[in-house]
Amino acid sequence: MPQTSDPRLDRLYALLPAIYRMRDAEQQYPLKALLRVISEQINVVEDDIAQLYENWFIETAEDWVVPYIADQVGYRPVAEAGTAGDVSTPRGRTLNRVLAPRREVANTIRYRRRKGTLALLELLSNEIAGWPARAVEFFKLLAWTQNLNHQHPERARFADLRDVESLDLVDGPFCRSAHSVDVRRINSHRTRGRYSIPSVGLFAWRLKPYTVTEAPAYCAESAGPHCYTFSVLGQDAPLFIRAEPETEPATIAEELNVPAPIRTIAFDRNKERFFGAGKSLAIWADGWPNTPAGEPVPVSRIIPANLEGWHYKPPLDHIAVDPALGRFAFPPSQLPRKGVRVSYRYAFSDDMGGGEYRRTVFDPPPRDVDGEMVAPLILQVGHGKQFSRIGDAIDYWKQRDPPDAVIEIRDSGVYVEPVYVVLGEKQSLRIRAASGVRPTLRLLDWQTDLPDALAVTMSHGSRFTLDGLLITGRAVHVTGPAKGRATAPEEAACHSELVIRHCTLVPGWRLGSDCKPRRPAEPSLEIYNVRARVIIEHSILGSVQIHQNAVDEDPLPMCISDSILDAMAAEKEAIGSPGYAVAHAVLTIKRTTVFGITDVHAIDLAEDSIFMHCLNVARRQLGCMRFCYVPPGCRTPRRYRCQPDMVLERVRKNVTDPVRRAAEIACERLRVRPRFTTSRYGQPAYAQLGPNCAPEIERGASDESEMGAFHNLYQPQREAILAERLKEYTPADAEAGIVFAN
Repeated sequence: MPQTSDPRLDRLYALLPAIYRMRDAEQQYPLKALLRVISEQINVVEDDIAQLYENWFIETAEDWVVPYIADQVGYRPVAEAGTAGDVSTPRGRTLNRVLAPRREVANTIRYRRRKGTLALLELLSNEIAGWPARAVEFFKLLAWTQNLNHQHPERARFADLRDVESLDLVDGPFCRSAHSVDVRRINSHRTRGRYSIPSVGLFAWRLKPYTVTEAPAYCAESAGPHCYTFSVLGQDAPLFIRAEPETEPATIAEELNVPAPIRTIAFDRNKERFFGAGKSLAIWADGWPNTPAGEPVPVSRIIPANLEGWHYKPPLDHIAVDPALGRFAFPPSQLPRKGVRVSYRYAFSDDMGGGEYRRTVFDPPPRDVDGEMVAPLILQVGHGKQFSRIGDAIDYWKQRDPPDAVIEIRDSGVYVEPVYVVLGEKQSLRIRAASGVRPTLRLLDWQTDLPDALAVTMSHGSRFTLDGLLITGRAVHVTGPAKGRATAPEEAACHSELVIRHCTLVPGWRLGSDCKPRRPAEPSLEIYNVRARVIIEHSILGSVQIHQNAVDEDPLPMCISDSILDAMAAEKEAIGSPGYAVAHAVLTIKRTTVFGITDVHAIDLAEDSIFMHCLNVARRQLGCMRFCYVPPGCRTPRRYRCQPDMVLERVRKNVTDPVRRAAEIACERLRVRPRFTTSRYGQPAYAQLGPNCAPEIERGASDESEMGAFHNLYQPQREAILAERLKEYTPADAEAGIVFAN
């Protein structure tokens, strides 16, 4: 009998007398197999009864039960947030968790008991929308003449030009300066005002903080050997606070309690609160004077400074740090002798690209080889691990030549080495980062007479995966088999795959200090004559170029989801093929933002995506587009509820005068065009929809979420639910509004 991991399957068999079990063994266990089938059904019934009991409690109930418990405690869902999703799909279940947050349902009664308190508004933002927040009563910031018998010295005052910190905080969440009265309402759907007597502002931080732990810093040699940036890509990037929870539930959040950018003035006045191991930032410079080995630089050696232009030179035995730009500098005559490592926090909208966030990693299942189940070969790379270099692990993998292998990088280091991989037939290899780390693969100009890239040669039926990596300096170059080609039946059985998930292939290869790409014309991914299915998910890529010599073959299937493709310019191709009008590929794209021209053979399905620039397909009769934005005049398959088609159709129906119709069509095209906080990679709010973006884009997806790469955040639903709850729990005679801090 085969063994099983569930001990309950044999409990009925164990109740039989020993004589029956002995006779059953003589006949190859037919009775045991029968009782196992019966036990399986008994276990199903018992588990269902146990889960029914768990469903009585909000902490242990299944997701589909949460709305029913919410109804019992009088929780009112918000109609403006949209309708519930399909519980049979993962996306539907995720949407339902946003529409009826388990934490809010559990705390509904507690919220009602605290109704009218200011700290409750911050708690609602955290538990309903997942946004850290600070609540501000704006009447305390109004300029008014105080009664001498009832003075309030803690109230706001007029601007003092000598108080630099107060000037640095003006009009922000922590502003302390007095303002004149603004009669506009803070929750107006037109133009919002702030500084009024009934106004309460809830400043919310939408960008998530992400850590970088003991990673090598970047030496900006063009500015000087003493100049460094925290970001390994060399761009200016603000550092963010490691938020500390409030000590008391009724405490209003201060600057150290939210994931806000670190201000240079605040850093200067409270260095010990920001700098050090386990804090917002730290610097290791082993071998530098007066620095213990293995310990971060003492906070007494840190000087906050403005390093714009790299003009400031710190004195001996000190390091100048500019948290607003993410720069630091050593004394020019006292350079570090060994490597420099840093820990810090940056911000981004979601878990996308290479990063130290938790993600699910997959190992290949054991494979049947000549009647024997062979487990995948797993090789670990990193400091103190089996291999210190990726190349050494690849050499060992070549020697062993297993059918399936995983090369896992276990730290957030920078690996500067060439990578060449040649896969055999039906062989698979995964180069991945461990969950919670972000290794960087920096590709340099190694060869004089040949191009340098991360080169992969695939064979029939092979599978190659990149997972969790940040790749900079060069492109990823994937080629097909060098000789011969499989027949059509063989190709159907091989199922070759190229997978890129949770990776960043830096657009433009490298970045300047202003986040401009150093090589904007270069692609991030090049595919040469590969007969494989290409899968890209939760990744950030530059241009993708597909080279297919035999255009009479079937097009390359390419599936892209929850990602950003950035060609760095409107006239450049995000997906294309040099020398051909379109890339020989059939595209399936979902919840993706594309900057640049997309030229493909056909689109099987485009859903909830944004094509900022031209989209052209060769075969319009195949596939469809639904709930997408695509510029007017593009050659696309049939479209369903796309923009700006819907708004233009409404204008054509409602406006009869030709001159007025043409003017309104031009205005609507401009209004509906997506607007972003920034479209430059390397900045915190990269590809985030701006505050003045049209509602047709913000709520234009198939489930009324936003179009584009950050669809799965369901931010419109979160905002609608939070705004409705603010009306319910705001203090009497007050009006509350949401103000996005980033």
